[in-house]
Amino acid sequence: MALTLPAHPDPLAERLHASGLLHELAHGLGGGFHYLLPERFDANLAAFRAVLADTGVDGRVYYAKKANKAAAFVERCAATGAGVDVASLGELREALGHGVRGEDLVVTGPAKSEALLRIAALQGALIAVDALDELERVLHLDVPRPVRLLLRRHPPAQPRSRFGLDDDQLDAALSRCAAAGERVRMEGFSFHLSGYEVRPRTDLAGELVDLCLKARTMGLPADRISIGGGFAVDYVPADAWELFLAEQEPGHYHGGRTFSTGDFYPYHSPVAGADALRSILTARPGGQGPDLAERLREAGVTLLLEPGRALLDRAGSSVFVVQGVKDRAGYGIVTVDGTSLSLSEQWFNSEYLPEPVLLPRSPGQAAEEYRACVGGASCLDSDLLTWRKIPFPARPRVGDLLVYPNTAGYQMDSNESPFHDLPLPAKVVVQHEDGRPRWRLDRRPAL
Repeated sequence: MALTLPAHPDPLAERLHASGLLHELAHGLGGGFHYLLPERFDANLAAFRAVLADTGVDGRVYYAKKANKAAAFVERCAATGAGVDVASLGELREALGHGVRGEDLVVTGPAKSEALLRIAALQGALIAVDALDELERVLHLDVPRPVRLLLRRHPPAQPRSRFGLDDDQLDAALSRCAAAGERVRMEGFSFHLSGYEVRPRTDLAGELVDLCLKARTMGLPADRISIGGGFAVDYVPADAWELFLAEQEPGHYHGGRTFSTGDFYPYHSPVAGADALRSILTARPGGQGPDLAERLREAGVTLLLEPGRALLDRAGSSVFVVQGVKDRAGYGIVTVDGTSLSLSEQWFNSEYLPEPVLLPRSPGQAAEEYRACVGGASCLDSDLLTWRKIPFPARPRVGDLLVYPNTAGYQMDSNESPFHDLPLPAKVVVQHEDGRPRWRLDRRPAL
């Protein structure tokens, strides 16, 4: 029996799929591509901002640019006044090149190059300092303005984390900042947490508020904290997800491959996106006292957050052209014009589970279920976009399209590769005007 795991219904995407535009684009572009829906980015950003307003929290949303390389989303940040979280010199230049102001950037990453630190400081960006040696390099920058920085706290709940400063290092860093005078402006603290749990974020945010109060006694401004990202996306319905986890077994995959339930992203999350932020703010740090929102208000601390995947929820999908189909015993192998690196979950030795939608090139295919995995175009035997035997409504044919839904968050370009000299898929920005879709190619500035 085939396991089905379709994404949540998406009327906007369904209208686009039915319009015929995707087939025209595949023909005109000569192959597969990604389409982007910036209106969805705007809606997700507005939802996060609404939670901040509802809870009375002074806050700022920074888009984690690493989640997608497209220029379109950075353009929306510039247009809407959102910040951007960058972690490399290339990302910083991209953001500046699309109109994001330097003071609207936060620079993260575990260890930053000299050039990144210098240009970030010159542009007035906020720098999350991750180590004492990095702090020393910041203090020795020859720039004509105070360097804005946050001190990143090592998370006690995740002792194996490689990010941040422990208690002794934080004390040393605070003393160093206090002694530096006007060379730096120590604006507060940040953390990086893996996973998507609400409670650890609330608890650690409460600790950062206390650190701000401590830093102020040393003459430091310390008026903001960053809780980073980690806002889950809810891709699939709960019942389908629970059934999948309970019943998936090697027979559902090509070659009898095995996955444990822990290998997968939590594709169903009952608390996701902006709702997760609301849960963080309305929980009580340490389980006692006022909730986090009240703690922030009382202390006069601004909350910074850096969502990536959650701002890109339903803001884009990946389209591949079927190049061939072969039959095996009880299932088939569909080959498309992409590779396993076209869906970055494979990089984590996992699987992108929301299943692709089949868009026939022409009508007339027999409506009979056909199970098939999806292989890539390379010569590697392990090059599969989907190991699972997907229950397609008909046997795919050459020229049909497979649309992997909701791939804008990390999937579509985090690990893209021109292996075999295959071209990287184009990104197409689709906007709806007067009830019909209009498109343009995504653009990036020349560096």
